[in-house]
Amino acid sequence: MGSQAPKTDIGGKAWHLQQMKDAGLPVPDFMVIAADDFLNPETLDAKIQEVQTHFQGTSWLAVRSSAADEDGSDHSFAGLFETLLFVAPNDLKEAIQKVHRSANSERINTYLKEKGITQGMRMAVIIQEMIDARSAGVAFGIDPVSGEEHTVINAVYGVGEGLVSGALNADSFVVNNGDVKAQLTQKTHAFKLDHENGGVIEQAVDAPLQEAASISDQEVQDIANQTAKLEALFGSPQDVEWAIANAQLYILQSRPITGVRKRDRTKMIVWDNSNIIESYPGLSSPLTFSFIKKMYSAVYREMSLIMGVTAKEIDANAFVFDNMLGLLKGRVYYNLLSWYKALALLPGYDLNAEFMERMMGVKERFELQGHVQTSKWKAYLRVARLGVIMLRNYRRLPRERKAFQTHFQRVLSSYHALPLDELSDTALMHHYLAFEERLTKNWQAPLVNDFFAMIFFGVTQKLTEKYELPEGIHNDLLSGSNDIISTEHVKRSMEIIQAMDDFPELPKHFASLPAEEGMEHLEKYPKIKALVNDFLRDFGDRTVGELKLETITLKQAPEKYIRILQNYLRSQVDPTDQLVHGERLRKEAEKKLALALKGKWWKRKVYRYFLKRARTLVSERENLRFERTRGFGKVRELFLAIGKRWEEQGHLHEQRDIFYLKMEEVFDFINGTGHSPELKVLIDQRKRDYEVYDSLYLPERIVTYGAVHENQLSQSPPVIAEEGDLQGIGCCPGVVKARVQVIHDPSEVDSLNGDILVTSSTDPGWITLFPGASAIIVERGSLLSHSAIVSREMGKPCIVAVTGLLNTLKTGDMVEMDGSTGVIKRIQ
Repeated sequence: MGSQAPKTDIGGKAWHLQQMKDAGLPVPDFMVIAADDFLNPETLDAKIQEVQTHFQGTSWLAVRSSAADEDGSDHSFAGLFETLLFVAPNDLKEAIQKVHRSANSERINTYLKEKGITQGMRMAVIIQEMIDARSAGVAFGIDPVSGEEHTVINAVYGVGEGLVSGALNADSFVVNNGDVKAQLTQKTHAFKLDHENGGVIEQAVDAPLQEAASISDQEVQDIANQTAKLEALFGSPQDVEWAIANAQLYILQSRPITGVRKRDRTKMIVWDNSNIIESYPGLSSPLTFSFIKKMYSAVYREMSLIMGVTAKEIDANAFVFDNMLGLLKGRVYYNLLSWYKALALLPGYDLNAEFMERMMGVKERFELQGHVQTSKWKAYLRVARLGVIMLRNYRRLPRERKAFQTHFQRVLSSYHALPLDELSDTALMHHYLAFEERLTKNWQAPLVNDFFAMIFFGVTQKLTEKYELPEGIHNDLLSGSNDIISTEHVKRSMEIIQAMDDFPELPKHFASLPAEEGMEHLEKYPKIKALVNDFLRDFGDRTVGELKLETITLKQAPEKYIRILQNYLRSQVDPTDQLVHGERLRKEAEKKLALALKGKWWKRKVYRYFLKRARTLVSERENLRFERTRGFGKVRELFLAIGKRWEEQGHLHEQRDIFYLKMEEVFDFINGTGHSPELKVLIDQRKRDYEVYDSLYLPERIVTYGAVHENQLSQSPPVIAEEGDLQGIGCCPGVVKARVQVIHDPSEVDSLNGDILVTSSTDPGWITLFPGASAIIVERGSLLSHSAIVSREMGKPCIVAVTGLLNTLKTGDMVEMDGSTGVIKRIQ
């Protein structure tokens, strides 16, 4: 068949094959019977005889349709026409006629009608050699889901029928400018040609190959290169079927990708939760998101004012500040487009954008499109002005911190006195709005402290490298300062345990009780009961997921705290001993520092200046964040009180349903300013939505184009482990060789009994598990995340930001981890 054959005679699929063959692409041997050949029986018989002669000696053939409009850019007709596989040369006549007759089937007529195609179908037929593939699959010139401009390759062992039918799991490879990201699956079976009987048979894949890549790195690049050539040949991104046999890549067919447009990068948003997941793990309720969305907007407007951005500039970027967060399938993400636009307003962004990225804690660079750089002299002038402002703020910071905490305690105390059970929903709403106003307008001290904590910690880290000090010594020097509120939680708990020793019969009996009976039992011991009540008053909001309003806190469910006390009693681990270890670690590091800088008085002076201030600022950062936790706790109580009113009035099934409403919906219902649908119906629908969301896997970073709902957000979770050693960021030194326990929720276990704690992310509520762990490894986080700060305080070896951690390690694995270098070695 020559390359000059008209497309109307041989059909779209055959025309594509012929174009590929003429371009020198590796296409399996094929022949075509043109549409006109079917008009004359004698001509048809002659053509069939010619085909049979050509393929004499070939075991199996594929007989495929090739209609005039098939595989076009507008209509693919994918799967609608007949395709016959494993046809022997002697059976070709019947197979060819059957495929040709499928042009007039009922499903084709329905498809033509739906697409508005009025002319009849001219059908040619392709006869092609079948490839006994070692691996096969499909490749897309652009992402068929997101429209992103990279090549997506799916691959299975054996022939491609298992992939097309969905019967087999497939490896996925994304190729972007030569870089490859692989997502491998476990491939237990493959479809192979049945040479004796025709068809395919399902065979088990050898165990060593099941978790290996089904195609090599070079084959991935070859497929991507051929896909790019096909796009150049046909003028649009292609959907390509391919197979590999005897180390030879074959292109089986190529057609335009239909229904997907290349995305407009000017409408791109990058969503990232690599940092914020520590505060909002898992799903967050509509009420939580609507609350924190407003808080982030208010707080970062104030931060921008502090840093020299004018009120006029802030008002002009109101949309940016109001959309710094997103809620994707129930999960909180940073909107990096808004974050970077907000950061770009700050003096010095053009000079030091990389430093600001580290402040945000994101892992991958995001390029802000359309940002117009200011001239260098103007940028330096703005930075100089900012320097004056921030120097003034820094000098006032100790006084401002104290004033903030005094003000905050005064506000909180006034709300503690409110009789929430007696107030109407309208009164509760107004109390919340006043609380919000009083707090968001006075949040300057935590923001300035956060800023300088980043600055001084970052400079200390840089000086450690510049002065060639022992690796990670700056982390050791921050250990054991004994002044962070998170460890006070542990100290107070141990005081309660020690007080129980005054009653010899109490500890053992108390530890054996069901947690739900613990508080009642303590009625017999007023001294202990008073200590527990004091703890719950001061730390009752400190729990796992404490910044999510829907979280049930220790204050709401005291049995959760009773269980913590029981775990301490059973494990017989004294966490306060570990605080002493953290202090000892710091003193050892100070000796090393003195030795390393001996005779270098100026370097020693500079280093100690920044170290001392970094230590204070990092500790105060953790302490001020506890005030945020307490503030969120009061907001939780106010909305739960509204929920209780509405349950009593019949608006909700139960009190906690309030969390399935957005804050605006709550206020609109109270004020009569909204649509006011039946709340129970709305809440029931959201509960169903959240059940679906809970089953989805969303990656750390998501790119969307245009309207977010038009994008595919979830994906299959990666299941294949990282190869070789794992690498993270070392936060606290120490080499530990031990068994790991993978924990998703600290309530899953009573004590780690010396195992290494492995998890995705932590918040302050996880501290109850830290004492029983020999070390801590966290998939997310940074040097200033909660797990890093508390582990340093306790002298507990810790590594954070370990890519692929939970895909690689499972409970029971033996590892050796080094908290200085961040290296984790798996031990067979």
